[in-house]
Amino acid sequence: MISEKNTLIGHLVEANGADFVVQLISEDEGFIPEVTVGGVEVRIGQIGSYLMVRQTGSYVLVIVESMWQEVEPEGGLTRMVRVNPLGEITAKGGFERGVAHFPTPGAELHLVTGPTLELLFSKYSAADFKVGKLSSFDTVDVFIDPDAFFGRHAAILGQSGSGKSWSVTSFIQSTLKAMPNAHIIILDLHGEYGSKDWDPNTRPPFPEGSVRCIKASELEIPYWLLTYEELIELLIDDDDPNASVQIAFLRGSLLELKREANEHLDLGHITVDSPIFFSMDDLVNRFKNANETTADFGKSKTALTGKFDQLLVKLQSRLNDTRYDFLLRPQKRVSSESLAGLLRDFAGLGDPSAKVTVLDLSSIPFDVHPTVTAQIGRLAFEFNYWNPNCRDFPLFLVAEEAHSYIPRAHVGGHQGTRRSFERIAKAGRKYAVGLCVVSQRPNELSETVLSQCSTFICLRITNPDDQEYVRALVPDAARGILEALTSLAQGEAIATGEGVPMPVRFRVTMPDPPPNAQSIEYAGMWAKGPQDTDVEHIVDCWRRQRR
Repeated sequence: MISEKNTLIGHLVEANGADFVVQLISEDEGFIPEVTVGGVEVRIGQIGSYLMVRQTGSYVLVIVESMWQEVEPEGGLTRMVRVNPLGEITAKGGFERGVAHFPTPGAELHLVTGPTLELLFSKYSAADFKVGKLSSFDTVDVFIDPDAFFGRHAAILGQSGSGKSWSVTSFIQSTLKAMPNAHIIILDLHGEYGSKDWDPNTRPPFPEGSVRCIKASELEIPYWLLTYEELIELLIDDDDPNASVQIAFLRGSLLELKREANEHLDLGHITVDSPIFFSMDDLVNRFKNANETTADFGKSKTALTGKFDQLLVKLQSRLNDTRYDFLLRPQKRVSSESLAGLLRDFAGLGDPSAKVTVLDLSSIPFDVHPTVTAQIGRLAFEFNYWNPNCRDFPLFLVAEEAHSYIPRAHVGGHQGTRRSFERIAKAGRKYAVGLCVVSQRPNELSETVLSQCSTFICLRITNPDDQEYVRALVPDAARGILEALTSLAQGEAIATGEGVPMPVRFRVTMPDPPPNAQSIEYAGMWAKGPQDTDVEHIVDCWRRQRR
């Protein structure tokens, strides 16, 4: 009979470098489908549960991939389990990834007790970054290594409704409890982490006094901070036959305008990418003058005459659209000296100061999302790249809905944004800039960014392409546990990578309070909800572009 002291449940019959096959003991030998270990009911052979293979002083921790029954010739049943090796349990009770001493057929398979699991998962408990509890053993807390999670980049992946926003909120709430001097910046594309003006019942899901919500229109990320390449993407169409002329003229104009507007700063060397002010009105006038220039007293055209028609129409339409004012017609950021104030607000050092800065991008036009997000990513990198004390002031950038602006290389457009975030992914660790990409379509997300992530938090994923993409990316060979991606409950996740001591299936701690991303109650609203709504108000909001 299996007990606390006698945890033997089977013997190894086959072993290779990827997995082991184990035959469980029979009923005659004391097999029972469930056993109480440490006061917890444990189901023998449950997918995703932990077991231990023991042989002559060597202890290999394994995770259950699958279980099946085979009919014996005499009519009996043999229960078989396929397990994946995760690493070895050391003599001191610690855990080391990889297997140096592979067991041979005949090795014993044992249950893992609660105290053993607690000891294994306590590896990162000193930092108290607790994110949930084991799904198979709900008395065991799951801790993540904050240095690996924040400093070596992370990915939170899962389809819509799987609990991504709840997980992000829970993780940040845990961060603030364990690390009260954090510096976190969230790109909030749907207003899930801040207050919504049109809904007085919403508020940020983080402690009051530690969070500041800033709308893009209030922060003002001005046009003059865009790089030369980003300005080209914003102003010039690739399919314009005069694009090459426009690009060349833009370079010369930028250099002259930046030098003229900043002579008082005595900066010395100025380039087209220098983060200094220039007048958009002056740039438009230069385009107009060049477009209308003639020679021989108006009798003939020059090489520039008429070459800016399409550019001017596009630029003027945006200048006349109030939705673009935060970018093209800033009110606060109208001098090079205002950059310091922008960076202070961005990093949570403004007034009021905050540990979490939520940048609400929900109100900005969709077509400039890539431009704005590229700016935010570049600001985060440049802030600490030029900070001599960057190691004392690490930043962490959370990119919600990352697939919409950091696409894979074969997807057209967004090249500047992708390069901005890939720069953080590849070099951010050196300058204390961490990145967390949150996406419901990992297959559409930049492979460069994902390949640089050291920790993966995978929630429910049912799309076959996304599943295969995730399996190919994760650093652990835990094929069995990833087979459960389609069967995860809401708020349940699989964590792999450097942030956890071993691949783990766990339930994310319920965020309190939750984000502003609750599911719509269709049944209740359609059963007892209102039968009418204010259509005129909807039209007015649409026209004014204000929710």
